[in-house]
Amino acid sequence: MGTVMGATKQEPDRANEADGPPDPRRWWALGALVVGLLVIGLDTTIVNVAMPTMSEQLGASTGDLQWIADSYIVVFAALMLPAGLIGDRYDRRLFLLVGLAIFGVGSVVGALVGSVEGVIAARALMGVGGAFVMPLSLSILPSLFPAAERGKAISVWAASTALGIPLGPILGGLLLEHFWWGSVFLINIPMVGLALLVCGFLLPVSRSADAPKVDVTVTVLVVAGLTTLIFALIEAPEWGWADARVLALFGAAALLIASVAVRESRARHPMIDFGLFRDRNFLWGTVAALVPSFAMAGVLFVVPQRFQGVDGHDAFGTGLRLLPLLGGLFVTALASDRLVPRLGYKVVIPTGLFVLAGGLLTGASGSVHDGYARTAAWLAVSGLGLGLSMVPAMDAVMANLTPERAGMGSALVQTLRQVAGALGVAILGSVLASAYLDRIDTSGRPDGVADTARDSIGGAVAAAGRSGDPALLDSARDAFVHGMDLSLLICGLASSAVAIAVAVFLPRRTAADPRPVPTPTGPGESGHDREGALHP
Repeated sequence: MGTVMGATKQEPDRANEADGPPDPRRWWALGALVVGLLVIGLDTTIVNVAMPTMSEQLGASTGDLQWIADSYIVVFAALMLPAGLIGDRYDRRLFLLVGLAIFGVGSVVGALVGSVEGVIAARALMGVGGAFVMPLSLSILPSLFPAAERGKAISVWAASTALGIPLGPILGGLLLEHFWWGSVFLINIPMVGLALLVCGFLLPVSRSADAPKVDVTVTVLVVAGLTTLIFALIEAPEWGWADARVLALFGAAALLIASVAVRESRARHPMIDFGLFRDRNFLWGTVAALVPSFAMAGVLFVVPQRFQGVDGHDAFGTGLRLLPLLGGLFVTALASDRLVPRLGYKVVIPTGLFVLAGGLLTGASGSVHDGYARTAAWLAVSGLGLGLSMVPAMDAVMANLTPERAGMGSALVQTLRQVAGALGVAILGSVLASAYLDRIDTSGRPDGVADTARDSIGGAVAAAGRSGDPALLDSARDAFVHGMDLSLLICGLASSAVAIAVAVFLPRRTAADPRPVPTPTGPGESGHDREGALHP
């Protein structure tokens, strides 16, 4: 961080900018990255649409389906940090291409296998590829764009990562109407092929000889610790948060992650620079990026279930009805690069978090009888808040990373965002399930009908339909919306709390804040010193 911290008004820091004149092909290169990011985002949700078909044709149980979804998340989150470090040291472009190729191979395997175990393995392989693509696509941006354009580039990057999420149910629904379940994997192949071609031609070689070496022991400990933590988060809603197995997993994860911190704090040249968190810009920029990830995971977990279980829409209709969230995100993600130079991160990021909280808290006051117009309105407001908080937060984090730490720093933040998303699904899923069970009335029903209805809103819809019991369906829908309201309330309160904290603790200006530096007002008094930007 020495280069960044030593920047002055007369000689602005260039450590994180492209060397020399900007590459004239940089926007085409960003377009190439967008193609790769789109397929990663698409895969987040498209497989969920095919799960009922997989259950029928592959004989997959509920637990099998859970692992089909979660094997990707576990590997993806656990490997992002070492993947970013490897790309830093040896060549970001090369390992981004390797990641795309691995993702493509996993997609082919997923489309061709005929067993649950094969699909789980394919999803894990795709997670390996995604772990390289996501952090390296972000860390390569400083070598392409000068600081004046970096905010806009990160806005496009963030918007493209989100674009695939609502497109997944839409495209998946269309494919399943005409083709077999493997088509949701096979659709990745042409997109991966295009991304490999254009990234190979347009992206520059990007590496840092000063980047830390990959410590195999630390890498194993990180992977083991995060895998254990995420496994515990995944299983806790089913096993119970106080279950001995869950507590043991959390304890093991804590020991593994603590051992990483102890080892790295004693290392002369640590692979993971925990000192980054001593910089308030990096720390609070990271915190501000985590909360939108937590909230977005919660929204995407509960809202599609409402659309299908409560409102009766299919997968294709659900994807369409998520578009206001994406539209709001696009508007502010693309506008944030104009707002930050005028207002600064300290104003824009908390404002975005408050807007996000307003949308979520509005959603938390919903009822079974709400029309789609109301839901679309609070989804759009939430999307506006997501773009206005997450994109500038990521920009603030990247602004304070020196080139040799770009891959490691971005991978660290992306890893934490994935963990925040997993926490969002696990915690909010547990809140939703508990509230649903407390509210649904299954008294007087046969045991089989009652058990099915209490499993999920989908089970209740099926059980009520088979037994011709509209009262059970009404009770289930009311119980689900009650649980959804509580989940959104938690998201909204978390966003509000972090907005206040960021407004208080984020420095008035980051080291690479694009706003003009005020003229010193007296001898020995610089604009930087008065603003406190360089004193975390």
